[in-house]
Amino acid sequence: MASNLMGAGYDLVLYNRTKEKAEKLSADGGGEVAETPREVAARCDIVITMLPGPTEVEAVVSGGDGFLEGIRKSLLMIDMSTSSPTLARKLARTARERGASMLDAPVSGGDVGAIEGTLSIMVGGDEGDFEHARPLFEVMGDTVVHVGPDGAGQVVKAANQIVVALVMEAVSEALVLGAKAQVDPEKLLDVLSGGLAGNRVMEVKRDKYLSRHFEPGGKVKYHHKDLGIALAAGREYGVALPATVLVEQMFGALVAQGRGGWDHSALVTLVEDWSRRDAHGQSWE
Repeated sequence: MASNLMGAGYDLVLYNRTKEKAEKLSADGGGEVAETPREVAARCDIVITMLPGPTEVEAVVSGGDGFLEGIRKSLLMIDMSTSSPTLARKLARTARERGASMLDAPVSGGDVGAIEGTLSIMVGGDEGDFEHARPLFEVMGDTVVHVGPDGAGQVVKAANQIVVALVMEAVSEALVLGAKAQVDPEKLLDVLSGGLAGNRVMEVKRDKYLSRHFEPGGKVKYHHKDLGIALAAGREYGVALPATVLVEQMFGALVAQGRGGWDHSALVTLVEDWSRRDAHGQSWE
């Protein structure tokens, strides 16, 4: 995402909690490396964060040497992490109290979408701030939508992660059922993709399902975290999410089995474990 912004002609000040990553990006594509988030905020008009989750977002934004310590009036902070709607609203209020502003703008599309600049970006916050940031969003994504007030972006991302997770679980069941019945998984995916059951999960994750190689795009442990955020939002708004509870526990089981760093399509391996047969038909009995 940072590389795409630099490629579009924007001057960046780079910070990463692992400094070597920022230094490598600087060496490869330009941009100056900062020592702290506070320094970034002091030197920039717009700050963009992309972090694993709420704990990291709060630490980088409001912790020691965080962005808020270097904040200036008119600074626009944009958090593109998948984080908590409650935290997004809290940080936006704090930013306004200091004369700045903040958008929550999580993304969907995975590593491929980030690299190709084709992310789907869902933005919560002030509409004027959204319009100010739109040119940046349009460099990083194809689908850019202002979805509502502070925290709304994170709510939409939680909904996105629910749908992706539940579709992955359904595809996993279908693949293992086919394997038990000695149906070729490639042909099964071909047929499902051509009908009403067709979905982006089967399109994007097809090679992983067929190759059995689960190098991560989106990691199991992060999707597990995302579903925890969704369940918390469900409690806050009084919404029943029964299927989400089940799949959140399934992802948790994968984490407990040491598969948290695998691609989230590896949910199929848990269904395989329970069925004692993999999606290619190999029996474990």
